[in-house]
Amino acid sequence: MVDLIAGIIDVFADAPLTGNPLAVVQGADELSDETMRRIAGEFQQAETTFILTSTRADRKLRSFTASGAEVYGAGHNAFGAWLWLGAHGDLGSLATKRVFHQEIGPEVLPIELASIGGRVHGWMRQGPLRLSEPLKDVGPLAAALGLEQDDFLPEPPPRPADTGAAHLMVRVRNAKTVDAARPDARALLAVLKDTAAEGCYIYAFDPAGAGTAYARFFNPTVGLWEDAATGTAAGLLAAYLATTGTLKTDELAIEQGTKMGRRSILKVRLTPVPNLSGTGVVVLKGVLRV
Repeated sequence: MVDLIAGIIDVFADAPLTGNPLAVVQGADELSDETMRRIAGEFQQAETTFILTSTRADRKLRSFTASGAEVYGAGHNAFGAWLWLGAHGDLGSLATKRVFHQEIGPEVLPIELASIGGRVHGWMRQGPLRLSEPLKDVGPLAAALGLEQDDFLPEPPPRPADTGAAHLMVRVRNAKTVDAARPDARALLAVLKDTAAEGCYIYAFDPAGAGTAYARFFNPTVGLWEDAATGTAAGLLAAYLATTGTLKTDELAIEQGTKMGRRSILKVRLTPVPNLSGTGVVVLKGVLRV
């Protein structure tokens, strides 16, 4: 048996039991893929991130959903792991902003951390924006989400996009429409199967709303029904809106998780380079024996 430091951190949260909970396991180098999957199933969180050593970066991160699917991209799974390390003093002094590098799948991406007011804050860069073709027929998507076709706004159109993890970006009329969505998992899986997207990010954005959006995220392809705060999708949304000319500022604040009772605010700044920012709260730390 081996004892590992592990626990849960609420990511993109200012108070306990808000934001998006992430299970974290340190010192995971000797764990097999099967053991990681079983541990993720034991925690039953949206994602569990395992922290390993790396020859390419300061740390290597691997993340699994409760159903055992490995997920990539620089989202809450990566963000929370670094906030966890910083909160426990494993990164040295963060009195001034410091840059670290993380290995996630084939990519090595930077993240900046600093201690502000006794809490660790992070600024994380994602990969470059890649766009796929827009959906030609939104009828099946509307049916899968329990909405009408005229609930979708035409600009920008529903379209898969990717900055490390591919998601289908779906703009609807307003926050009330976002909350009205009642997805059917089987039907949504069928829609996503015909695209390059892994998950579906449904959002409302008002250009006159001072750079704010309201969103929900569904990812049945990896067994994640609804997510409270999705970093991969938030950074992607800001880059997508900016590229299409819909976002007129260089900052976007996204409210997510409210419908689930886990309100989260994800902040994205596009200059000088796109980055996702936020903080978190450690709510559980202990010993995992495997």
